[in-house]
Amino acid sequence: MQRPTILDIAKAAGVSKGAVSYALNGRPGVSTETRARILGIAEQLGWIPSSAARALSSDRAEAVGLIAVRDPELVATEPYFMRMVAGVERTLSERGVALLLTVVSDPAREMDLYRRWWGGRRVDGMLLFDLRTGDPRPAWLRESGAPAVIIGAQRAYPGISCTRINTRDPMTKAVDHLYELGHRRLARVSGPRTLEHVVRRERSFAEVTRNLLGTAQPQVETDYTARAGVRATRGLLAGPCPPTAVIYDNDVMAAASVAALTGDGVRIPADLAVLAWDDSPLCELVHPAVTAFTHDIMDEASQAAELLLQRIETGAGADRQLGPPRLTVRASTAGVNR
Repeated sequence: MQRPTILDIAKAAGVSKGAVSYALNGRPGVSTETRARILGIAEQLGWIPSSAARALSSDRAEAVGLIAVRDPELVATEPYFMRMVAGVERTLSERGVALLLTVVSDPAREMDLYRRWWGGRRVDGMLLFDLRTGDPRPAWLRESGAPAVIIGAQRAYPGISCTRINTRDPMTKAVDHLYELGHRRLARVSGPRTLEHVVRRERSFAEVTRNLLGTAQPQVETDYTARAGVRATRGLLAGPCPPTAVIYDNDVMAAASVAALTGDGVRIPADLAVLAWDDSPLCELVHPAVTAFTHDIMDEASQAAELLLQRIETGAGADRQLGPPRLTVRASTAGVNR
């Protein structure tokens, strides 16, 4: 069955297409009785206005774009990403705005899609996250004039609104927590160094541990996946001076390492304390449960969506500083045993 058109409504009502257009768009040109009859017939036929037609008449697509450059394995297993999308959707759905979401594996493909979406008037603005070192997106956004908000930015970006986070304070809190438990050999398992927030955490970890312990502590780069996190941890433990505590850049790697190492005979936390940067149900499902930084990812993403809608409507929007995460201490961190 084909979707009903304005012509179908006109034939059923016995009026012209122009009269139907006037009635459906609330314009003068038809009587009150005729307008009511046309609207009634449109409802009976199940007519829904075309989003393309609305975009032409209002210059709005009523949609915003979000592109994730992600490994498919990570998309399938990482709670952070899905909670972020849920938070964005919570705000957009209340305003009747759609989310155009795409996952790609290539940053070049991502940039091409943003250009096509904006040039084709498919979106009214963009949400960005996981900014990379040397990322071309901010410069292009300023040049194109497309409204945009960066989720979890590490710094200010002129002409682009951001939700901002503090990396140094949580890292200080994490290292202090482990130090107070007696740990003097720490390590960090990170995400890819192409990401700005990973580089910021790397610098913070190096500075905080150097000030507290006097020597550089090892950091191992991964792709954020469970498999890579476990492999990196096993490599650290096999070294000549294995750590007694590890800080992981996400919950997936931390939880997977607890599960895998327990199977290897490593006692958590007696042999190795484990701390995750992001909290999620994964951290509570493994045994022992993982100490992690807790923050409301859905609310933070919802705030970013609100800021983007504000920028679309007004052309402006001040950056929002996100609240600090809370260290939720669980059984995976305890005093050093060796």
